[in-house]
Amino acid sequence: MDRRRYLTTVGAAVALGGCAGRQGGPDTDTPARSATPATHAVDAEGVTAEILATGLEVPWGTAFRDGTLHLTERPGRISRLDDGRVVPVVEGIPDLAPVGEGGLLGLAFHPDEPYAYTHQTYETDAGRRANRLVRHDLDDGWVSETLLAGIPGANIHDGGRLLVHDDALYMTCGDAAVEDRGQNPDVLAGSVLRVTFDGDPHPDNPFDSPVFSYGHRNPQGLAVRDGTLYSTEHGPRVGDEINVLRPGDNYGWPVVTGPSADDRFTDPVTSYTPTIAPGSATFYDGPIDAWRGDFFFGTLVAEHVHRVRFRGEGIDADVATEERLFDGEFGRIRTVFTGPDGHLHAVTSNRDGRGSPVAADDRVIRFVPS
Repeated sequence: MDRRRYLTTVGAAVALGGCAGRQGGPDTDTPARSATPATHAVDAEGVTAEILATGLEVPWGTAFRDGTLHLTERPGRISRLDDGRVVPVVEGIPDLAPVGEGGLLGLAFHPDEPYAYTHQTYETDAGRRANRLVRHDLDDGWVSETLLAGIPGANIHDGGRLLVHDDALYMTCGDAAVEDRGQNPDVLAGSVLRVTFDGDPHPDNPFDSPVFSYGHRNPQGLAVRDGTLYSTEHGPRVGDEINVLRPGDNYGWPVVTGPSADDRFTDPVTSYTPTIAPGSATFYDGPIDAWRGDFFFGTLVAEHVHRVRFRGEGIDADVATEERLFDGEFGRIRTVFTGPDGHLHAVTSNRDGRGSPVAADDRVIRFVPS
């Protein structure tokens, strides 16, 4: 049964000014890398967008350790923002395949131990693309160890998001351009994985494998609220989705997109047609009262930060209101995330071959009260 419905966006898009916005066509010069904060613009609701870093090369994964922001750049660099500088900590990853949508993607830190985890697209010995989960030892110069390899990869639909939750590590995996993989829980593509911090299948998984849920096309956002796991997922030209993920559930791809009357499949909380390409997910509990408790994600095709207020919880959640923020102001928004100070952040993805970058791209942005 179709228990959910798409609600029309509520509220006007935020209008911004400022000279650092999107003007003209692509800038082919390599920009200077900078982490000098600069106020960009103030919206009508009293939110200032600060530019924290410029000149990045397709930033993707983001995570904080000891209050310091670390991020991946898709061609193969991990950097940190340190006292006004963008400081590389890892460069030159062997056999990385930063082609199409693949490369160095998600990033997460172990909650207690000195380890970082990354999602990487790589070239196999047979010349094929695959995805892997890699652990980095922070006490040993970020030396790497592959925990899980051979996940099907391709130029598109590599997933890429990592999330630490409830003493486990979650990893999103796209269908790697083969649709039927979504309906096969024995294949790691087209699924969301749950593993231990050593890369083994979590003992509470529904299958005798790392697979937590399946029937996914290209999930790229994960966030937790009150113990419930939410995701965002790219549809084809219809049916981008927000889902509540439950162990063993089948989310329908490629048989259905969006809600359906087929009891085999779990309906999304909401879906978007035409597609907007949601690239991340986070919940906000920061100092902006009007946003507190709301769900945010970046959009690539639609080029805005999307704000959602849910009505209800978990699998029974519905959408009460939605709003487009900073519509068209910063271009393609890949990852929206919150920091330890509670502020909302975003990174752009204008140099990924599908955007129209300006000289400052790609950027890290922080949204704070005016």
